[in-house]
Amino acid sequence: MNRTELLDRLREHGEPWDLLVIGGGATGVGCALDAASRGYHVALIEQDDFGKGTSSRSTKLVHGGVRYLEQGNVSLVMEALKERGIMRDNAPHLVSDLAFIVPNYEWWEAPFYGVGLRLYDLLAGKYGFGASRNVTKEETLESIPTLKHEGLRGGVVYYDGQFDDSRLLVHLAVTAVEQGATLVNYCPATALLKSEDGMIRGAVAKDLETGKEFEIPARVVINATGCFSDEVRHLADPQAPPMVAPSQGVHLVFDASFLRGNTAIMVPHTSDGRVMFAIPWHGHTLVGTTDTALESVCLEPAPFEQEVQFILETAGLYLDHPPTRADILSAWAGIRPLVKSAPGASTSSLSRDHSIHIDPNGLLTIAGGKWTTYRHMAEDCVNQAALLAGLEERDCVTRKLRIHGYHHHASKFGHLEVYGSDAIAIQDMIRNHAERGRQMHPALPYVEAEVIWAARWEMARTVEDILSRRTRALLLNARAAIEMAPRVAQILAVELGQDAAWQSAQVAAFTTLAARYLP
Repeated sequence: MNRTELLDRLREHGEPWDLLVIGGGATGVGCALDAASRGYHVALIEQDDFGKGTSSRSTKLVHGGVRYLEQGNVSLVMEALKERGIMRDNAPHLVSDLAFIVPNYEWWEAPFYGVGLRLYDLLAGKYGFGASRNVTKEETLESIPTLKHEGLRGGVVYYDGQFDDSRLLVHLAVTAVEQGATLVNYCPATALLKSEDGMIRGAVAKDLETGKEFEIPARVVINATGCFSDEVRHLADPQAPPMVAPSQGVHLVFDASFLRGNTAIMVPHTSDGRVMFAIPWHGHTLVGTTDTALESVCLEPAPFEQEVQFILETAGLYLDHPPTRADILSAWAGIRPLVKSAPGASTSSLSRDHSIHIDPNGLLTIAGGKWTTYRHMAEDCVNQAALLAGLEERDCVTRKLRIHGYHHHASKFGHLEVYGSDAIAIQDMIRNHAERGRQMHPALPYVEAEVIWAARWEMARTVEDILSRRTRALLLNARAAIEMAPRVAQILAVELGQDAAWQSAQVAAFTTLAARYLP
């Protein structure tokens, strides 16, 4: 992906686009990929970087949703389990199986959770990731030796999926471009275009790198901006009633010693009514999450003190060595764009089903849902959008569409496995220029070649893009990421043709941002 070329294509497209997507997260990029792969002419604009918001801040799980099963939402669980299998089939370099243990400390937990998780297996059918089973105390501790020993009776093992969210999003974006879509980041919609009859027929966009505005005419506009959905709707109708009930989820990251091995912990009930996970991820331990209703949203949400304390306290109930604030390497928050339901309902009780809403002015908004079901959401959305725009009906093809980087044995590339088949080109770059294989920080595996690759082929434009989403340095270890920033800025400046002043500004901006990830 080359931003300059894609921006030129966006501005110079003569006819109205079949579809214009606003929002470069999982839902928006999924819609662009779906539409392009059907042969429609589709453009997508994103106000910041791809996945800047919710889509890079998930719990890193591809799952059916055990909690939704308990709520009785069997249809959502079945859909998500099917989509979980499709994701693994289409992107095996990024989606993998992960074993979870539900630790049992009460006599009734083994039969209760054992039966529930066997139903979970049954609903997965041919898309199952592995059979659940009850295990003894000894087997439980063999898999997770850091569990609290006192009172442990045993556990229930089940299997779900794990992935790298922003890395998958980048590969979805590349796949969409390969299918003919035009995607541009750092290009917010500043206004919506209306026809004489008052229907939405495109948007005014602003290239943040030049400050220039231009019009993007389209037959239909898809608002896929997640927690910012109502803001985009208000561009068309300031009186539009809100449809999103934002909720914040927080995660804390610790070193690998808190969860030795390759098995995760799932706590099915916490004091706030959510499920809590402790999972191994990129050589670290990721623990979360919370569910806090929000009055307003922003691009860079921060954990509340009570959320950090809640996770530390809950983790301390199950880990033999309770984590402390001093052990936190990074703390970050994401916002769920939940769809409003009954007045007064808690956000933890709101459905994770997606919702498609069409305003009287023809603006189509898709909200809700979750990462696991992004593909099905996109299929549903493009079906509706094509009908609304009067486009020729064409079948969705993404169920069998391989995602860029597709590789069945990417683990042989070491930490570069998240690039899939692209790892070969990165390794060749290092082979031809040995200095590009230099590790940028001893605490993290990332090398200089990854910065170059991200700038040349993945539309990375800032130090934050590199350290937060093209690599996961910021989310894994904020202090290490801060120390990496000067070198990343130096490399990126060469790739983007920027000067020393730009480098300094980038390092300063990133350092300020990263400080918010420190406890």
